[in-house]
Amino acid sequence: MYRFLLTPRWWGINVFVLLAIPFCVFMGSWQLGRFEARVHEQRAASEQVTAGRKEAARPLAELLPVDKSTSGRQATATGRYGKQLLVPDRELDGKRGFYVLTMLRTDGGKALPVVRGWLPGDADPAKAPAPPAGEVTVTGALQAPESPGSNGVSAAGGLPAGQTADISTATLVNLVPYDLYEAWITLTKADSGMKAVPATAPQGSGLDLKAFQNLGYTGEWFVFAGFTVFMWFRLLRREVEYARDAQLGLVPEGRPGTGTTGEAAPPPAAGDKPATRESATRGSATGESAPGESAAGQEAAGESATPAAKA
Repeated sequence: MYRFLLTPRWWGINVFVLLAIPFCVFMGSWQLGRFEARVHEQRAASEQVTAGRKEAARPLAELLPVDKSTSGRQATATGRYGKQLLVPDRELDGKRGFYVLTMLRTDGGKALPVVRGWLPGDADPAKAPAPPAGEVTVTGALQAPESPGSNGVSAAGGLPAGQTADISTATLVNLVPYDLYEAWITLTKADSGMKAVPATAPQGSGLDLKAFQNLGYTGEWFVFAGFTVFMWFRLLRREVEYARDAQLGLVPEGRPGTGTTGEAAPPPAAGDKPATRESATRGSATGESAPGESAAGQEAAGESATPAAKA
C-alpha cells in the first residue's frame, strides 16, 4: 500500500520536506537571536545612560564622534551662547511642551547645540528665558543627531521662523550661521524656570519597529515549518486512501504517484448502481454480489444453479 513512497514524485516531495523543515527552524532561530540581541542592546544602552549621570564629565573633544559607546556620557564645553531656537511638540512627564535650544560657540570655532531645558505649552519665544551672557561652561549628556520621524521626533515642516522640528546638523545648518558639531548636549541642570531634558538611548539600540519585525519573522518561520509537516501528512493520507480504494475496485488503478498499475475499470452498464467501499467490502467477506451487480449476471448465476439442483 505504501509502495507509492518509492516513486520519483514522492522522492521529490520527501527531499523537499527534509530540507524545508531544518531551513525554516534555522531561520526562525536566527530571527529570534536578532530580537534577543536588540533587547540586550536596549538594556545596555539604558544602563549606560544611567551610569553616565553619575560619572565625571569629560571634555567634549574626547567623546567625539558620538556613537553607542559615548552617547549619554557626561560632556563639558566652554564658550559663549549665540542664536536660540525652539523645538516644539516635545513631551516630558506626559505633558506637551517645547525645548529651548541655544547654540554654544566654542573656542574651536564651531557651535554646539545645547538643550537648556523644557517648558510646557506651545512654543513661544516670549516664554523662553534669554541665555546667560559672557563665557560659560556647560555640562550635560552627549547625544547623537536626531532623525526625523524616529523616537518621537516630529517630521513636520513649515514651522515658524526660530523653530526646528529636530536637532540635527543637516537641519540646523540652514538655520544658524555657524559650523556645527555632529552632536548636541542636554544640560544636567536646566537653567532657571525650566526642566532638564533627560538623555535618551542612541537610535537603533532600543525595542523599535525593527526589533518587533524580527519577533514577527520568528513566528512566521516556525509556522512555515509546521505547515510543511501538515501538508506532507495530508498528501500521505490522500495517497493511502486512494490506494486502498483501488485495491477494493472502487476507483481505477494506475493513477500517477500511487505506485499501482493496471487497466482502468470499464464503465458500469446502464441501470447499474455504482459500488461503494462498504458494499465491496461486505461482498468480499460474505461472497454476496454487490448491489451494483447487473441483472443479467444474476440470471446467469440462477441458470447455472438449476441443472445442479435437477441432478
